[in-house]
Amino acid sequence: MRAKSTADDPLLIDVPERLETPRLLLLAPRAGMGVALNRTVLEARESLKPWMPWAHETPSVEQSEAIARRMQAQFLQREHLAYYLHEREPDGRAGALIGGAGLHTLDWQVRRYEIGYWLTPTRAGRGLVTEAVAALVRLGFGPLRARRMEIRTDARNAASRAVAERCGFTLEGVLRRDALDVRGEPCDSCVYAMTSLDELTGR
Repeated sequence: MRAKSTADDPLLIDVPERLETPRLLLLAPRAGMGVALNRTVLEARESLKPWMPWAHETPSVEQSEAIARRMQAQFLQREHLAYYLHEREPDGRAGALIGGAGLHTLDWQVRRYEIGYWLTPTRAGRGLVTEAVAALVRLGFGPLRARRMEIRTDARNAASRAVAERCGFTLEGVLRRDALDVRGEPCDSCVYAMTSLDELTGR
Protein backbone atom coordinates (compact mmCIF):
# COMPACT_ATOMS: atom_id res chain seq x y z
CA MET A 1 0.00 0.00 0.00
CA ARG A 2 1.41 3.35 -1.04
CA ALA A 3 2.26 5.66 1.85
CA LYS A 4 0.38 8.92 1.84
CA SER A 5 2.70 11.84 1.13
CA THR A 6 2.24 15.39 2.31
CA ALA A 7 1.48 16.29 -1.31
CA ASP A 8 -1.74 14.26 -0.98
CA ASP A 9 -2.93 16.22 2.06
CA PRO A 10 -5.88 18.36 0.95
CA LEU A 11 -5.11 20.90 3.70
CA LEU A 12 -1.96 21.79 1.76
CA ILE A 13 -3.84 22.54 -1.47
CA ASP A 14 -4.28 26.25 -2.10
CA VAL A 15 -7.99 26.52 -2.86
CA PRO A 16 -8.97 30.04 -3.95
CA GLU A 17 -11.60 31.71 -1.80
CA ARG A 18 -12.72 33.87 -4.73
CA LEU A 19 -13.62 32.79 -8.27
CA GLU A 20 -14.58 35.27 -10.97
CA THR A 21 -16.76 34.91 -14.04
CA PRO A 22 -18.01 37.61 -16.41
CA ARG A 23 -21.16 38.18 -14.31
CA LEU A 24 -20.48 36.55 -10.96
CA LEU A 25 -18.17 36.43 -8.00
CA LEU A 26 -18.04 33.11 -6.16
CA LEU A 27 -16.91 33.82 -2.61
CA ALA A 28 -16.09 31.31 0.10
CA PRO A 29 -18.28 31.46 3.24
CA ARG A 30 -17.22 33.91 5.92
CA ALA A 31 -18.38 35.28 9.24
CA GLY A 32 -20.70 38.27 9.15
CA MET A 33 -22.83 37.23 6.17
CA GLY A 34 -25.81 35.90 8.13
CA VAL A 35 -28.19 38.71 7.19
CA ALA A 36 -27.52 38.47 3.44
CA LEU A 37 -27.59 34.67 3.46
CA ASN A 38 -30.83 34.59 5.42
CA ARG A 39 -32.53 36.98 3.01
CA THR A 40 -31.43 34.95 -0.02
CA VAL A 41 -32.43 31.59 1.46
CA LEU A 42 -35.88 32.88 2.39
CA GLU A 43 -36.33 34.25 -1.12
CA ALA A 44 -35.34 30.92 -2.69
CA ARG A 45 -37.14 28.55 -0.32
CA GLU A 46 -40.36 27.94 -2.25
CA SER A 47 -38.61 27.18 -5.54
CA LEU A 48 -36.14 24.82 -3.83
CA LYS A 49 -38.60 22.90 -1.65
CA PRO A 50 -39.18 20.11 -4.22
CA TRP A 51 -35.44 19.28 -4.25
CA MET A 52 -33.66 20.56 -1.13
CA PRO A 53 -34.53 19.23 2.34
CA TRP A 54 -33.00 22.30 3.99
CA ALA A 55 -35.42 24.57 2.11
CA HIS A 56 -38.24 23.26 4.30
CA GLU A 57 -36.76 25.07 7.30
CA THR A 58 -37.22 28.76 8.07
CA PRO A 59 -33.88 29.83 9.51
CA SER A 60 -33.35 32.87 11.69
CA VAL A 61 -30.56 35.33 10.94
CA GLU A 62 -28.57 33.77 13.79
CA GLN A 63 -29.01 30.30 12.32
CA SER A 64 -27.90 31.55 8.89
CA GLU A 65 -24.82 33.13 10.47
CA ALA A 66 -24.01 29.83 12.18
CA ILE A 67 -24.38 28.01 8.85
CA ALA A 68 -22.00 30.45 7.14
CA ARG A 69 -19.41 30.00 9.91
CA ARG A 70 -19.78 26.22 9.86
CA MET A 71 -19.30 26.16 6.10
CA GLN A 72 -16.27 28.42 6.44
CA ALA A 73 -14.75 25.88 8.82
CA GLN A 74 -15.58 23.04 6.42
CA PHE A 75 -13.95 24.98 3.59
CA LEU A 76 -10.76 25.41 5.61
CA GLN A 77 -10.79 21.71 6.54
CA ARG A 78 -11.35 20.83 2.85
CA GLU A 79 -14.50 18.90 3.79
CA HIS A 80 -16.91 20.93 1.63
CA LEU A 81 -15.85 23.66 -0.76
CA ALA A 82 -18.91 25.89 -0.77
CA TYR A 83 -19.12 29.25 -2.48
CA TYR A 84 -21.83 31.90 -2.38
CA LEU A 85 -22.80 33.50 -5.67
CA HIS A 86 -22.76 37.27 -5.86
CA GLU A 87 -23.66 39.43 -8.81
CA ARG A 88 -20.54 41.15 -10.08
CA GLU A 89 -20.74 44.94 -10.11
CA PRO A 90 -19.24 46.90 -13.04
CA ASP A 91 -16.28 47.90 -10.86
CA GLY A 92 -15.63 44.26 -9.91
CA ARG A 93 -17.05 44.46 -6.39
CA ALA A 94 -19.44 41.84 -5.00
CA GLY A 95 -23.08 42.78 -5.38
CA ALA A 96 -26.20 40.97 -4.19
CA LEU A 97 -25.94 37.42 -2.86
CA ILE A 98 -28.14 35.34 -5.19
CA GLY A 99 -27.36 31.67 -4.53
CA GLY A 100 -24.75 29.08 -3.81
CA ALA A 101 -22.62 26.47 -5.56
CA GLY A 102 -19.71 24.31 -4.60
CA LEU A 103 -17.92 20.99 -4.49
CA HIS A 104 -19.07 18.35 -2.04
CA THR A 105 -18.68 14.57 -1.60
CA LEU A 106 -14.96 15.18 -2.02
CA ASP A 107 -12.83 12.10 -2.67
CA TRP A 108 -9.33 13.51 -2.41
CA GLN A 109 -7.63 10.17 -3.10
CA VAL A 110 -9.45 9.46 -6.35
CA ARG A 111 -9.76 13.21 -7.06
CA ARG A 112 -13.48 12.92 -7.66
CA TYR A 113 -15.72 15.86 -6.77
CA GLU A 114 -19.46 16.43 -6.98
CA ILE A 115 -20.94 19.81 -7.90
CA GLY A 116 -24.08 21.24 -6.32
CA TYR A 117 -25.88 24.54 -6.92
CA TRP A 118 -28.95 26.66 -6.18
CA LEU A 119 -30.20 30.11 -7.18
CA THR A 120 -32.91 32.56 -6.21
CA PRO A 121 -35.86 32.39 -8.66
CA THR A 122 -35.58 36.09 -9.54
CA ARG A 123 -32.21 35.39 -11.20
CA ALA A 124 -33.20 32.14 -12.93
CA GLY A 125 -33.20 31.73 -16.70
CA ARG A 126 -30.15 33.87 -17.38
CA GLY A 127 -27.46 31.17 -17.49
CA LEU A 128 -25.89 32.25 -14.19
CA VAL A 129 -25.81 28.75 -12.70
CA THR A 130 -24.21 27.41 -15.87
CA GLU A 131 -21.57 30.13 -15.53
CA ALA A 132 -20.91 29.18 -11.91
CA VAL A 133 -20.69 25.47 -12.68
CA ALA A 134 -18.19 26.17 -15.46
CA ALA A 135 -16.02 28.06 -12.97
CA LEU A 136 -16.13 25.09 -10.58
CA VAL A 137 -15.21 22.70 -13.39
CA ARG A 138 -12.15 24.83 -14.15
CA LEU A 139 -11.26 24.86 -10.46
CA GLY A 140 -11.62 21.08 -10.28
CA PHE A 141 -9.53 20.23 -13.32
CA GLY A 142 -7.06 23.02 -12.51
CA PRO A 143 -5.72 23.48 -8.96
CA LEU A 144 -7.60 20.46 -7.56
CA ARG A 145 -6.30 18.08 -10.27
CA ALA A 146 -9.63 16.29 -10.70
CA ARG A 147 -9.85 12.98 -12.48
CA ARG A 148 -13.63 13.03 -12.45
CA MET A 149 -16.35 15.57 -11.68
CA GLU A 150 -19.99 14.68 -11.17
CA ILE A 151 -23.42 16.23 -10.99
CA ARG A 152 -26.08 14.04 -9.39
CA THR A 153 -29.67 15.16 -9.50
CA ASP A 154 -33.21 13.90 -9.07
CA ALA A 155 -34.30 12.58 -12.47
CA ARG A 156 -37.38 14.83 -12.28
CA ASN A 157 -35.36 18.02 -11.80
CA ALA A 158 -35.36 19.25 -15.39
CA ALA A 159 -33.67 22.58 -14.60
CA SER A 160 -30.74 20.94 -12.83
CA ARG A 161 -30.32 18.39 -15.60
CA ALA A 162 -30.30 21.18 -18.19
CA VAL A 163 -27.40 22.87 -16.41
CA ALA A 164 -25.35 19.67 -16.51
CA GLU A 165 -26.08 19.13 -20.19
CA ARG A 166 -25.33 22.73 -21.18
CA CYS A 167 -21.92 22.46 -19.52
CA GLY A 168 -21.05 19.28 -21.42
CA PHE A 169 -21.48 16.65 -18.71
CA THR A 170 -22.30 13.17 -19.99
CA LEU A 171 -25.31 11.33 -18.60
CA GLU A 172 -23.75 8.03 -17.56
CA GLY A 173 -26.87 6.47 -16.14
CA VAL A 174 -30.06 6.71 -14.14
CA LEU A 175 -29.88 4.97 -10.77
CA ARG A 176 -33.37 3.68 -10.06
CA ARG A 177 -34.72 4.28 -6.56
CA ASP A 178 -31.23 5.36 -5.54
CA ALA A 179 -32.23 8.07 -3.05
CA LEU A 180 -35.08 9.47 -1.00
CA ASP A 181 -36.73 12.71 -2.04
CA VAL A 182 -37.75 15.52 0.31
CA ARG A 183 -40.90 13.58 1.26
CA GLY A 184 -38.91 10.46 2.08
CA GLU A 185 -40.09 8.65 -1.05
CA PRO A 186 -37.70 6.66 -3.29
CA CYS A 187 -36.59 8.54 -6.38
CA ASP A 188 -34.30 8.01 -9.35
CA SER A 189 -30.93 9.79 -9.58
CA CYS A 190 -29.26 10.94 -12.78
CA VAL A 191 -25.47 10.68 -12.72
CA TYR A 192 -23.67 13.13 -14.99
CA ALA A 193 -19.88 13.12 -15.23
CA MET A 194 -16.92 14.81 -16.86
CA THR A 195 -13.36 13.47 -16.91
CA SER A 196 -11.50 16.25 -18.71
CA LEU A 197 -11.69 20.02 -19.00
CA ASP A 198 -11.86 19.49 -22.75
CA GLU A 199 -15.45 18.31 -22.28
CA LEU A 200 -16.59 21.65 -20.87
CA THR A 201 -18.73 23.41 -23.45
CA GLY A 202 -19.16 27.13 -23.97
CA ARG A 203 -15.69 27.99 -22.66
